[in-house]
Amino acid sequence: MRWVVIFEDAPGMQAVREQYETEHFTYLRENQHEVLLAGGLREGPESPFGGGLWVLAPMPRERAVHLVERDPYFLATRRPYRLFQWGKALRDINVML
Repeated sequence: MRWVVIFEDAPGMQAVREQYETEHFTYLRENQHEVLLAGGLREGPESPFGGGLWVLAPMPRERAVHLVERDPYFLATRRPYRLFQWGKALRDINVML
């Protein structure tokens, strides 16, 4: 199953981003074959980040939880997240971001 993870920022998350950004980006690069897309969420270009989103490759749910809960941002804050099973509509259309 493919998964989507939606993260909510915990209190003090901006300081955590500043402190652990390098480790977080390294973690994403090391797991890029499983964490296919990752990025911060905010309401507009000048707004602070309020969460994040990952699109994961097909894998068992247990592996998805493992990836999320080993991320440096999660380890620093235990930031809340929701894990959803996801299937792409219009599977015949390839999308490259």
